Amino acid sequence: MMFFNTGYGLNKNIIYGILIILAVLALYNMGPQGIADILLTLPAVLLAISFHEFAHANAADKLGDTTPRNQGRLTLNPIKHLDFTGFILMMFTHIGWGKPVQINPNNFNSNKSRAFCESMVALAGPLMNFFLAIVSVIALFALDTFVKGNIAFIKKLSNFFYLFSIVNIGLGVFNLIPLPPLDGEKIFRNLLPYNVKEWLAVNYYTLYWVFMILWMFGILDYVVTPLTHGATTLIYSGVAALFSLFL
Repeated sequence: MMFFNTGYGLNKNIIYGILIILAVLALYNMGPQGIADILLTLPAVLLAISFHEFAHANAADKLGDTTPRNQGRLTLNPIKHLDFTGFILMMFTHIGWGKPVQINPNNFNSNKSRAFCESMVALAGPLMNFFLAIVSVIALFALDTFVKGNIAFIKKLSNFFYLFSIVNIGLGVFNLIPLPPLDGEKIFRNLLPYNVKEWLAVNYYTLYWVFMILWMFGILDYVVTPLTHGATTLIYSGVAALFSLFL
C-alpha cells in the first residue's frame, strides 16, 4: 500500500482496535492445525509484503520522487516495510498491508502527467505481486517436471512456492479494490473526471468506513474470492499451457 501527503487522517486507535478484535476472533476459531498453517505462511507473507512496498518505492523513485529513498524504503528488508497491525491481520485474516510508502507527487519529473505518475506508483505494488505469483508457479511446475524422486526438501520447496503464489495473488487482487485506503482507489481515482475526484476526496473518510464495514461483515469476500480464484486459475492454467509447449 501507499499513501500521498494530502492531509488525510483517521483515528488509528479506533481502526486498529477493530482490526485487532477481528484477529483475536479469527485466532479463537482456529485449531492447532490452523495456527500451524499460519506459521508456515509467515515467510511467504513477509516476502510478499516487502516486494509489494518496495515496488511502490522504486516506481516513485524512478519517476523522480526521492521521498521513499530518503525514508529508507528502497529495500527488500521486511523490517522497513512491516506495519504491525497489517501484518498480524494478514496472518490471521488473510487481509492486511505493509507500512504505507509515502510519496510527494509534486516531485515527479516525468514528462507524463502527475495523475498518471500517481496511478503508476499505486499500480506497481499489485503488479509486483502478480509477477511474483507467476514466477512462483513457474518454479513450482519446473520442480514437478524436472526434479524426480520423493525428496523432502523439494516437497517443502514446492509447498513454499505454492503458498507464495497464493499469498501474492490474494494480495494483488485485494489491493486493486477501488476503495480507500487500498491501491485500487489511487489507481482508478486518477482516471475519473475532476469533479468526481473532488467528491472522492471530500468523502474519503466515509468511503474508508464503507470499506471497513464491507470487510468486517464479509461482504467483500463475495467480490475478492471469485476474483482471486479466477486469477489463480488463469495463472496456473497459463503456466501449464506454457510448459506443455516444451514437453
